[in-house]
Amino acid sequence: MAVNVNTNVSAMTAQRYLNNANSAQQTSMERLSSGFKINSAKDDAAGL
Repeated sequence: MAVNVNTNVSAMTAQRYLNNANSAQQTSMERLSSGFKINSAKDDAAGL
């Protein structure tokens, strides 16, 4: 008895792009809600 496993590459690619967009949106919302250009050291280490 053979077992076939199929991978939906298009769906995986779309999910990766969606995760990237969500991450960028979250960063933008953090900056917008705080009113600051720099929220953490990773944004601009020299600016803190």
